[in-house]
Amino acid sequence: MSLVVAVVGATGVVGREMVKTLEDRAFPHDKLVLLASARSAGSTIKFRGEDVPVQIATPEAFAGVTVALFSAGASISRKFAPFATQAGAVVVDNSSAFRMDENVPLVVPEINAADIKTNRGIIANPNCTTAITLMALYPLHQAFGV
Repeated sequence: MSLVVAVVGATGVVGREMVKTLEDRAFPHDKLVLLASARSAGSTIKFRGEDVPVQIATPEAFAGVTVALFSAGASISRKFAPFATQAGAVVVDNSSAFRMDENVPLVVPEINAADIKTNRGIIANPNCTTAITLMALYPLHQAFGV
């Protein structure tokens, strides 16, 4: 199976960091698709020494995508995540759009990575300060029941 990774919100600060992290960790994939708003379309982002073009995020842009990393805000996630999942992708959403949805696992990999198995196409993650705080609180919870 071909692994096609899309980054939605690729030209934003967090989206660029996602692209950088994929590169720094030599994430194995066959293709990288960068998606953003119409005003960013046509720009490029360096990835593994090559300029990767940024495309407009549209429902059709998710064709063939296996994993879609979303970091473009809750309204964009609500609008486009269903198209990504319908196209067969697993969405990892960095916005607040699905955090309180009882059908979407809220995952901090170091704490409850096994919960990703319950996903129905979308996986949420907590905001950055919550994730960092949990890294300190979880060991205390395990030891003392916080």
